[in-house]
Amino acid sequence: MKRKLFCEIAPWAYRLSVEKCILARKVRDKFRSIKFAKDKSAEPLPVLVYRHNSLIRRKLGNTELHLQENKAVNLSLAAPKVNGILIRPGETFSFWHLVGRDDARHGYQEGLTIAHGMPSSGIGGGLCQFTNLIHWMVLHSDLTIVEHHHHDGLDLFPDYHRQIPFGTGTSIVYNYLDYRFRNDSANTYQLLTHTDGEYLRGELRAMQTLPCAYHIHARDEHFSRERGVVYRNGIVERQVIDKHTGECLQCDVIRRNHARVMYDTSHLEVREA
Repeated sequence: MKRKLFCEIAPWAYRLSVEKCILARKVRDKFRSIKFAKDKSAEPLPVLVYRHNSLIRRKLGNTELHLQENKAVNLSLAAPKVNGILIRPGETFSFWHLVGRDDARHGYQEGLTIAHGMPSSGIGGGLCQFTNLIHWMVLHSDLTIVEHHHHDGLDLFPDYHRQIPFGTGTSIVYNYLDYRFRNDSANTYQLLTHTDGEYLRGELRAMQTLPCAYHIHARDEHFSRERGVVYRNGIVERQVIDKHTGECLQCDVIRRNHARVMYDTSHLEVREA
């Protein structure tokens, strides 16, 4: 019989383990020389780097409608905490440093979460859609991603109006799974974020025009059956393009997907391995 972890003994033990992780992260941040972005500006910076809109209510398998509605509430609470943030040279953006604790005391509601590789629900659920949007915009810049967690190895929901390549999402948990990026350039960046009831809308702006454009695309996307299990496969690449010459200066693989499909695959075209 497998020995239980301390956090599996009882609900109180799980809560204690979570609080231990939260405290440990706060202590680490306190003693590291990280300059976190904290200043905001109501005035948009002059250069639009990238804009993206993310549909709030999506068809996600059999996800209950009330979890989608609660997610809309959660996103509407978090978006103003990030809106207008300036990321100056040498500064690090931290999602949780800006948003704070996503608990019921701060008005957050029960939304969709992922637990043990399966859809679940929890207070503050759905905020990973926010970091998904930020991550997608950051990929279109020269900002340096320093912390990024995935929902690794699983394809949990069938595509529904997918706009960005599979595998470019994020996983966050207050505060020990964060989304962070650092500004190693001489430029100043800004994030503008808000909800309008239907979409979570975002803009990444800058003080100066970027010399390069960034193109993210997927290739060799397919489903395969391996030993009776269906997997989603593909490679996500990022190209750095010189705006003046159109030359591709760099092409990097940013994600290799091999994710087990967790929904009905009868409608999919599947390659036999």
